[in-house]
Order: sequence, then C-alpha cells, then structure tokens
Amino acid sequence: MSFRMFRPLVACSALCLASHVAMAQAKVAVISLQKALFETAEIKKADAEMQAKLKPRQAQADRLSQELNAISQKLQTDAGKLTQQAEFELQTEGKRKKVEYDRINEDLEADATRMRNEVLSKSTDRMQAVVKKLAEEKGLDLVMDTQATLFVKPTMDLTGEATAAYDKAYPVPAAAPPAPPAKK
Repeated sequence: MSFRMFRPLVACSALCLASHVAMAQAKVAVISLQKALFETAEIKKADAEMQAKLKPRQAQADRLSQELNAISQKLQTDAGKLTQQAEFELQTEGKRKKVEYDRINEDLEADATRMRNEVLSKSTDRMQAVVKKLAEEKGLDLVMDTQATLFVKPTMDLTGEATAAYDKAYPVPAAAPPAPPAKK
C-alpha cells in the first residue's frame, strides 16, 4: 500500500488529537447572568424608583380591595336583613369597584412590565459587554450561564466579579440632597 492511502487517515487522526489537546487547554468560566444583573446598583435603584412611582396606584388598588371585601362581607352578614333596594345598591357598587380595581391592576402590571423591560434591555446589553471584557482580561475562551451547567467549581463563577465590574463601569449617581427649606 502506498502512503497516499494513509494520508487522509493520518490527517484525521492529527485533527482529532489537536482538538482534544485544544479542548483540554480551554479556559472556561460561568456566570449567573440574572443574579449578576439583579445585584447591580443600577437595577436596585431602578427597582426602588419603580416601586415609589407605582406605590400610590398600588395603595389605591389595596384600598379598593378592602372596600370590595367590606361590601362582600356586608352582603353575606346582612343577607335577608337588607331591603332589595339596599342589596341592589351594594351589588352595583361592588361591581363598579371591581371594574375599577381590575383596571388599576391591569394598568399597574402593564406599567411595571414596561418599566422592567426598558431597564433590563439596556442593562442586559451592558452586562454582556462587561462579561466580554472580563473574559478578555482573564484570557477565557468560554463563559457560560450557570443555568446551562450541572456542576461548576465556585472558583469558576464570575457572577460577583461581573456585578462589581458593572457597577464600576456604570456607576449610579448618588441621590441629590433635599433642597434646603425656603427662608421667610
């Protein structure tokens, strides 16, 4: 047999051997992207601002819920004692409050989802850039999300470093001090 026949076999064997050697030398790390994002100062601040902005409407929804419970309780405890007119008025008021309650809750949920998506969209892109920079600085070949792994050594986890690097790259401005009271 000639060497020509063995040439493809030798080339294939060399490629397989090279790929195994390269895989053994690959530097890999993991990150919990979700945890890294939610631990950033920017996300924490955005969440606090969102809660503060939505708080008045949430309080209104809570108040309506209490009023609905009171109407329901009154209809149950006073069943048979109320006139038909009084019972009808309570039921009508309950339906009106239920519609208002549902509308407020739907608006709250839609606004919260919109606000969350705006912040997360921007922050996710930024975090991916931070992770890429960290990987380049550490000479990593692959960074995987912890959700895609079954086991990982804690020393391979970049989550805390990514959060710290994000906070450093995108610092959150400190809240402005309250204005001094006006002089009389």
